[in-house]
Parts: sequence; structure tokens; C-alpha cells
Amino acid sequence: MSADSATSSGKSTVAAGNVIPARQLTALSGEPVAIPDPGKLVHLQFRRFAGCPICNLHLRSFVQRSGEITSAGIREIVVFHSPAEELRKYQSDLPFTLIGDPGKQLYRQFGVEPALRSMLSPRLWPTMPRVLWNALRTALGPKHRLAPLNPAGGLLGLPADFLIATDGTVIAAKYGKHAYDQWSVDQLLARTQPTRQQRS
Repeated sequence: MSADSATSSGKSTVAAGNVIPARQLTALSGEPVAIPDPGKLVHLQFRRFAGCPICNLHLRSFVQRSGEITSAGIREIVVFHSPAEELRKYQSDLPFTLIGDPGKQLYRQFGVEPALRSMLSPRLWPTMPRVLWNALRTALGPKHRLAPLNPAGGLLGLPADFLIATDGTVIAAKYGKHAYDQWSVDQLLARTQPTRQQRS
């Protein structure tokens, strides 16, 4: 198990080396989504709610480098605890497979839980000026999107990241300790290097 693959809450979690059972989900677009994907690595991201300024700031970096991610053989699947009608407002901004899980069934299966520290951790504070600027720019932009004040599923969600091989083996996992504690694109790509070396 890698150091970043477990929570400290004692709840059941998914760790590096685990093999997850195959499952089929339905994307926001209506397409069936198989996890694991038989042809690609899957980066399964658990985010917070649709319109979350913290999540939006993070996901913008993934959108900007989506070509690199695709070239590395990775399929991005992003899960939000929002109903489909809310998530569709942001669908055009995210060139990834989006999953709405308002009942948080998938969150529970992967041990992704909310916590008060998601918003109160001092580790989050250095990021907040960028988050607030991004929220202001979004609100004043052509689509005039305001972050919801009372989102479905609440404000206290924590992020989580899982890199899953084609056979269902979890290559790496991370449970965030606050709302902006997740893999960067560079950290994700670094975790795929052993897999790419084995293929070459």
C-alpha cells in the first residue's frame, strides 16, 4: 500500500494493490461506462458538487492538459455528488466522462466520505485566493454561473483519486485531507510511468 492510499478515519478504503470488482456505470451523456476499462487506464476522480469553485480550479488544469493525459492512455472519469440537471450546466466545459452520484453510492463503495476538515484545514487556505478569483471570473463570465450556496450532498465533501489498470488492479490511490488535496496532472502522469514502461 502506498502512503497516500488510505484514510485515517478507520473507514473501509480502497488501496493500491486491491482489485476492484468490474462494474458498469452510466455517464451523464447516457453512454455505458465500464470500470475497469479493458483498453485504457482509468483515473477515477471523486470531486464535490457541480459548480464547486475549488473543484473547478483543479479541473481546469486537467482540461488544459487533456491531450497529455489521453496520450498517456488514461481515461478521465469524474464523479460528482450532484443530480444530472445540475451537472449538465457544466458538461460542455469538461471533456471527460462525467458521472452524477447524488445518492453517493459510488462514494461509499470507494470509502470517500465528507468531513468538516474539508473546508477548515489550514492547508486549504493558501489556495483560497485563486479559488475566489476563479469563482468571480466564472460569475462575471458569459454564462454567469454562481457557485451554489446549498449544493446537493453538502459542502463538506473530500476529493479522492484512483488509478485503475485494465484488469481492475488499483495502481495508486489518494484520499484528500482537505477540499483541494488531490493529484495534479504531473502526479497522475508520474504514477502511470511504470505501466507505460512495461508496455514498451
